[in-house]
Amino acid sequence: MRILVTGGAGFIASNVADRYLADGHEVAILDDLSTGLRGNLPARATFFEADIRDAATVRRAFETFRPEILNHHAAQIDVRKSVDKPGFDAEVNVLGSINLLEIAAASGVKKIIYASTGGALYGEGRQLPATEDHPIHPESPYGASKHATEDYIYLYRLNRGLDFTVLRYPNVFGPRQNPHGEAGVNAIFIGLLCEGKRPTIFGDGNAVRDYLYVDDVVEANVLALTKGSGEIMNLGWGKGVSVNDVFHALARILDFHEPPVYAPARPGEVQKIYLDASRARRVLGWQPRVDFEAGLRRTVEWYRSTQVPNAKTT
Repeated sequence: MRILVTGGAGFIASNVADRYLADGHEVAILDDLSTGLRGNLPARATFFEADIRDAATVRRAFETFRPEILNHHAAQIDVRKSVDKPGFDAEVNVLGSINLLEIAAASGVKKIIYASTGGALYGEGRQLPATEDHPIHPESPYGASKHATEDYIYLYRLNRGLDFTVLRYPNVFGPRQNPHGEAGVNAIFIGLLCEGKRPTIFGDGNAVRDYLYVDDVVEANVLALTKGSGEIMNLGWGKGVSVNDVFHALARILDFHEPPVYAPARPGEVQKIYLDASRARRVLGWQPRVDFEAGLRRTVEWYRSTQVPNAKTT
């Protein structure tokens, strides 16, 4: 298959692109490198440097590569930035996605695989673990924009025949997640602890999330190439891990003995959510395989081998 991956210089999508290439597919990456890294780009992938909001540049990429599948990961992903700049968040996540959908439908793309969000979209967990029927009550513009894009994707299937599979992600972590970025508590903590610095926990540390290792997310994106037509599915373990749990697990792995710093909770952040992935198990035949601590150890090994040369892994 010819697969165009948006956001493919980023953490999750670059791992997805690597796997697609390893499986023998032709892959192109479309990314504006605003947050993604050129070093994440697979050597064998065609690269188009483009903003998803720029119709002319995106159209040229589609005309050149002629994708059969659009794997759409490009997004504004910072919850805090979405609270501060909701218009910018909607411009990228909603209008940018509509631009892609319009061009994809006109270019003969058969299917879109869309990376959505479970935690930010459902808001505060009312029935846990949350199924896909959980009430949609986002507490940030980011969650609202990701849900709005799901609705547009449905409309393009209804009106234009563009098939889709939507994957609602939990908190994904693993190699290539930026330890100096705004998203990904695991990566941020690893970066700080490896430097001997105390991390900051916003709130009391009891906020609960569903943490999923990136290789398990990649597997769902592979299965979605041929399964899950017209489906919206959660990914996750269906159990919550607190921020305090994350810190203590990493402190054990990294032999770190200082306490964290606690600061006031930030607006727009959900306190308790984890996801029921029964539908993904049934429809895709997917299930998570890398447990939380094993995933942390793999991520620490990656960080130390790439960011801290000659360091030994505990």
